[in-house]
Amino acid sequence: MAKPVIAIVGRPNVGKSTLFNKLIGQRLSIVDDTPGVTRDRIYGEVEWLNRKAVLIDTGGIEPKSDDIILSQMRRQAQLAIDTAQVIILVTDMKSGLVATDLDVANMLRKSEKPVVLCVNKCDSVGEPEPEFYEFYNLGIGEPIQVSAVHGHGTGDLLDEVFSHFEAEDGQDDDGTIINVAVIGKPNVGKSSLINYITSEDRCIVSDVAGTTRDSIDTKVENKFGKYNFIDTAGIRRKSRIVDEIEKYSIIRAKMAIERSDVCVIMIDAEIGCTEQDTKVAGLALEAGKACIIAVNKWDAVEKDSKTMSKFKKQIEVEFAFMSWAPTVFISAKTGQRIDNLFTLINTVAANNSTRIKTGTLNELLAQITTRVQPPADKGKRLKIFYMTQPSTKPPTFVSFCNSKDLFHFSYQRYIENRIRETFALSGTPIRMIIRERGEKQ
Repeated sequence: MAKPVIAIVGRPNVGKSTLFNKLIGQRLSIVDDTPGVTRDRIYGEVEWLNRKAVLIDTGGIEPKSDDIILSQMRRQAQLAIDTAQVIILVTDMKSGLVATDLDVANMLRKSEKPVVLCVNKCDSVGEPEPEFYEFYNLGIGEPIQVSAVHGHGTGDLLDEVFSHFEAEDGQDDDGTIINVAVIGKPNVGKSSLINYITSEDRCIVSDVAGTTRDSIDTKVENKFGKYNFIDTAGIRRKSRIVDEIEKYSIIRAKMAIERSDVCVIMIDAEIGCTEQDTKVAGLALEAGKACIIAVNKWDAVEKDSKTMSKFKKQIEVEFAFMSWAPTVFISAKTGQRIDNLFTLINTVAANNSTRIKTGTLNELLAQITTRVQPPADKGKRLKIFYMTQPSTKPPTFVSFCNSKDLFHFSYQRYIENRIRETFALSGTPIRMIIRERGEKQ
């Protein structure tokens, strides 16, 4: 299931970034006493009681300001509000309730989404100060005392936030629906593919790049299974993005990748592989998603007996960083090899969820290290004690050894390739984590 999204909003300089850093457990967002330091939205992951969510830090909202930067920050915050399932409104105990807090609260009320009211900078423990009670005037529920600096009250805050996800969690599918994000640069035929699969004009199709702006979900059920196809906006180079709406569309496309199980990376066969295609693929790789490279418009290419093999070689060179991703040559216009695409989606989704027993892994590890001895340096040889798989999506393997410094990248790659080869893990990235024995997780 896709991770729920939480947005942190509020007027400038109330401690949103400090709270964000405290909740995700790292200093990702810049913190300074100067209002307006955070301008763009920043994403992180928060975990509470074995449940995870995406957390968004936003710039301070000044609802009535005409300043260009502040108005852009307001638009960024509005997009975060639209994306989120729950919103944390942060206020400041030290400065008290101000008119801007009321304006922001009215803005959030229009969203009709659950809002959790956080009164920050309550640094003293115990009964709240009398000024605390004035925040009830916002009319959006019980305020929660929090000190983002010291961490006081963050547990109560997260309890309240995650309570709003329980009803949604109960509606989760049974694991039979595969979420497929169709990604690529503009005008490669993403919307045409969705329309062919659904046999209807579900998405607007045009030769004008950038026609699709929202990420559009389309449920599909056929002989291959159940799917949710997400048509995304084309992702182009930053230097070519001049439209404010398109900037937000690209952020939505990245969010679509985050909530997908499989990414279909579409390439225009008439143009060939480009640098931007590899950058789009890199987003899916960083997110740990199963991937398929779909070369579209193959019907429009003049072919001979060597055309496909030449194109495959070009892909091997340009996409060397994800050589494990299968390639399929399709036509969204005629439906050529669309059945093959569905078969690949099922295969790579299953591989991305593969879990291997620790005993089986260590039997393979013994064979691997016997076949090729681990590297040594200055008379000291690498010893790999055992390997285990703590998680899937993507398959993640932890190797415990005597020295991380001796565990050379090339040997990690060798082990990864043997695992991939033995368990037929095509279409999914594999993550390798190296730990020394006794090292804390």
